[in-house]
Amino acid sequence: MRRLSYGFGVSLDGYVNDRDGNINWTDPDDELHQFHNDRYSALEISLHGRRLYELMAEHWPHVPETAPPIEREFSRLWLDKPKVVFSRTLTEVHWNSTLVSENAVEEVRKLKAGGDGLIEVGGASLAASLMPHGLIDEYQLFVYPVLLGGGTPMFPALDHRVGLRLVETKHFKTVVMLRYVAD
Repeated sequence: MRRLSYGFGVSLDGYVNDRDGNINWTDPDDELHQFHNDRYSALEISLHGRRLYELMAEHWPHVPETAPPIEREFSRLWLDKPKVVFSRTLTEVHWNSTLVSENAVEEVRKLKAGGDGLIEVGGASLAASLMPHGLIDEYQLFVYPVLLGGGTPMFPALDHRVGLRLVETKHFKTVVMLRYVAD
Protein backbone atom coordinates (compact mmCIF):
# COMPACT_ATOMS: atom_id res chain seq x y z
CA MET A 1 0.00 0.00 0.00
CA ARG A 2 1.23 3.49 -0.81
CA ARG A 3 2.11 5.78 2.09
CA LEU A 4 0.64 9.28 2.27
CA SER A 5 2.80 12.12 3.56
CA TYR A 6 1.65 15.61 4.50
CA GLY A 7 4.59 18.00 4.31
CA PHE A 8 4.43 21.76 4.53
CA GLY A 9 6.23 24.88 5.68
CA VAL A 10 4.70 26.03 8.94
CA SER A 11 5.20 29.04 11.19
CA LEU A 12 6.19 28.46 14.79
CA ASP A 13 2.60 29.26 15.79
CA GLY A 14 1.19 26.65 13.40
CA TYR A 15 0.12 28.44 10.20
CA VAL A 16 0.91 27.49 6.59
CA ASN A 17 0.15 30.97 5.27
CA ASP A 18 -0.49 34.39 6.75
CA ARG A 19 -3.85 36.17 7.09
CA ASP A 20 -3.59 37.38 3.48
CA GLY A 21 -2.77 33.89 2.15
CA ASN A 22 0.89 34.73 1.55
CA ILE A 23 3.63 32.11 1.84
CA ASN A 24 6.52 34.40 0.86
CA TRP A 25 8.07 33.84 4.30
CA THR A 26 8.76 30.22 3.21
CA ASP A 27 11.14 31.01 0.33
CA PRO A 28 13.81 28.31 0.62
CA ASP A 29 17.55 28.81 0.42
CA ASP A 30 19.48 26.50 -1.95
CA GLU A 31 20.06 23.80 0.68
CA LEU A 32 16.37 23.53 1.55
CA HIS A 33 15.32 23.87 -2.09
CA GLN A 34 17.51 20.91 -3.06
CA PHE A 35 16.05 18.87 -0.21
CA HIS A 36 12.55 19.64 -1.54
CA ASN A 37 13.64 18.77 -5.09
CA ASP A 38 15.00 15.41 -3.93
CA ARG A 39 11.91 14.71 -1.84
CA TYR A 40 9.54 15.64 -4.67
CA SER A 41 11.51 13.52 -7.11
CA ALA A 42 10.94 10.45 -4.92
CA LEU A 43 7.14 10.87 -4.93
CA GLU A 44 4.98 8.64 -7.06
CA ILE A 45 1.99 11.03 -7.05
CA SER A 46 1.38 14.52 -5.72
CA LEU A 47 -2.07 15.47 -4.42
CA HIS A 48 -3.08 19.13 -4.59
CA GLY A 49 -5.97 21.11 -3.25
CA ARG A 50 -7.29 23.82 -5.56
CA ARG A 51 -5.52 26.75 -3.94
CA LEU A 52 -2.12 25.04 -3.89
CA TYR A 53 -2.56 23.84 -7.48
CA GLU A 54 -3.40 27.36 -8.65
CA LEU A 55 -0.41 28.78 -6.77
CA MET A 56 1.96 26.18 -8.22
CA ALA A 57 0.46 26.46 -11.74
CA GLU A 58 0.91 30.22 -11.65
CA HIS A 59 4.66 29.88 -11.13
CA TRP A 60 6.35 26.56 -11.98
CA PRO A 61 5.32 26.12 -15.63
CA HIS A 62 6.68 29.61 -16.35
CA VAL A 63 10.17 29.44 -14.82
CA PRO A 64 12.50 31.12 -17.34
CA GLU A 65 15.66 29.48 -18.68
CA THR A 66 17.60 32.25 -16.91
CA ALA A 67 16.35 31.08 -13.48
CA PRO A 68 18.80 29.31 -11.15
CA PRO A 69 19.33 25.62 -12.02
CA ILE A 70 17.72 24.47 -8.78
CA GLU A 71 14.47 26.26 -9.71
CA ARG A 72 14.53 24.93 -13.28
CA GLU A 73 14.99 21.43 -11.84
CA PHE A 74 11.93 21.78 -9.61
CA SER A 75 9.93 23.25 -12.49
CA ARG A 76 10.72 20.16 -14.58
CA LEU A 77 9.89 17.86 -11.67
CA TRP A 78 6.58 19.57 -11.00
CA LEU A 79 5.55 19.56 -14.66
CA ASP A 80 6.40 15.85 -15.08
CA LYS A 81 5.05 14.53 -11.76
CA PRO A 82 1.60 12.91 -11.90
CA LYS A 83 -0.74 15.14 -9.91
CA VAL A 84 -4.30 14.67 -8.68
CA VAL A 85 -6.08 17.96 -8.08
CA PHE A 86 -9.13 17.98 -5.80
CA SER A 87 -11.56 20.78 -6.57
CA ARG A 88 -15.29 21.32 -6.91
CA THR A 89 -14.78 24.61 -8.76
CA LEU A 90 -12.05 23.94 -11.34
CA THR A 91 -13.21 22.58 -14.69
CA GLU A 92 -9.81 21.63 -16.08
CA VAL A 93 -6.22 21.06 -15.00
CA HIS A 94 -2.97 20.75 -16.94
CA TRP A 95 0.63 19.56 -16.64
CA ASN A 96 0.16 15.84 -16.05
CA SER A 97 -2.76 16.46 -13.68
CA THR A 98 -6.06 14.68 -13.12
CA LEU A 99 -9.06 16.54 -11.71
CA VAL A 100 -11.24 14.92 -9.02
CA SER A 101 -14.41 16.78 -8.08
CA GLU A 102 -16.08 14.33 -5.71
CA ASN A 103 -15.22 12.34 -2.60
CA ALA A 104 -11.55 13.02 -1.91
CA VAL A 105 -11.50 10.44 0.89
CA GLU A 106 -12.54 7.56 -1.39
CA GLU A 107 -10.21 8.67 -4.17
CA VAL A 108 -7.25 8.82 -1.77
CA ARG A 109 -8.12 5.36 -0.43
CA LYS A 110 -8.01 4.03 -4.01
CA LEU A 111 -4.73 5.80 -4.74
CA LYS A 112 -3.12 4.41 -1.57
CA ALA A 113 -4.24 0.88 -2.46
CA GLY A 114 -2.89 1.15 -6.01
CA GLY A 115 0.82 0.70 -5.35
CA ASP A 116 3.59 0.78 -2.78
CA GLY A 117 5.29 4.14 -3.32
CA LEU A 118 4.99 7.51 -1.62
CA ILE A 119 2.21 10.04 -2.20
CA GLU A 120 2.28 13.58 -0.85
CA VAL A 121 -0.74 15.69 -0.04
CA GLY A 122 -0.30 19.43 -0.53
CA GLY A 123 -2.77 21.92 0.80
CA ALA A 124 -3.95 22.34 4.38
CA SER A 125 -7.66 22.07 3.54
CA LEU A 126 -7.21 18.88 1.56
CA ALA A 127 -5.03 17.37 4.29
CA ALA A 128 -7.60 18.41 6.92
CA SER A 129 -10.29 16.46 5.07
CA LEU A 130 -8.11 13.31 5.13
CA MET A 131 -6.85 13.43 8.74
CA PRO A 132 -10.09 12.34 10.47
CA HIS A 133 -10.11 9.22 8.30
CA GLY A 134 -6.59 8.14 9.30
CA LEU A 135 -5.30 8.39 5.71
CA ILE A 136 -2.13 10.34 6.45
CA ASP A 137 0.77 8.06 7.35
CA GLU A 138 3.44 10.68 8.02
CA TYR A 139 3.71 14.38 8.73
CA GLN A 140 6.72 16.40 7.64
CA LEU A 141 6.84 19.88 9.13
CA PHE A 142 9.30 22.51 7.98
CA VAL A 143 9.17 24.88 10.94
CA TYR A 144 10.08 28.50 10.15
CA PRO A 145 11.23 30.95 12.83
CA VAL A 146 8.30 33.32 12.42
CA LEU A 147 5.08 34.01 14.34
CA LEU A 148 2.21 34.95 12.02
CA GLY A 149 -0.56 35.43 14.56
CA GLY A 150 -3.16 34.09 12.11
CA GLY A 151 -3.72 32.46 8.76
CA THR A 152 -4.54 28.92 7.69
CA PRO A 153 -3.64 26.42 10.42
CA MET A 154 -1.59 23.40 9.41
CA PHE A 155 -3.86 21.15 11.47
CA PRO A 156 -7.63 21.29 11.87
CA ALA A 157 -9.54 20.74 15.07
CA LEU A 158 -9.94 16.98 15.42
CA ASP A 159 -12.54 14.93 17.26
CA HIS A 160 -9.92 12.47 18.46
CA ARG A 161 -6.23 12.32 19.29
CA VAL A 162 -3.79 11.20 16.58
CA GLY A 163 -0.72 9.52 18.03
CA LEU A 164 2.54 10.31 16.27
CA ARG A 165 6.11 9.10 16.63
CA LEU A 166 9.09 11.32 15.78
CA VAL A 167 11.31 9.45 13.31
CA GLU A 168 13.56 12.16 11.87
CA THR A 169 14.80 15.68 12.49
CA LYS A 170 16.94 17.74 10.17
CA HIS A 171 18.40 21.17 10.76
CA PHE A 172 18.74 23.56 7.86
CA LYS A 173 20.09 27.10 8.01
CA THR A 174 16.59 28.56 7.91
CA VAL A 175 14.25 25.84 9.23
CA VAL A 176 13.99 22.67 11.25
CA MET A 177 12.33 19.67 9.64
CA LEU A 178 10.40 17.29 11.88
CA ARG A 179 9.07 14.04 10.44
CA TYR A 180 6.50 12.01 12.34
CA VAL A 181 4.74 8.75 11.49
CA ALA A 182 1.25 7.90 12.66
CA ASP A 183 1.07 5.18 15.31
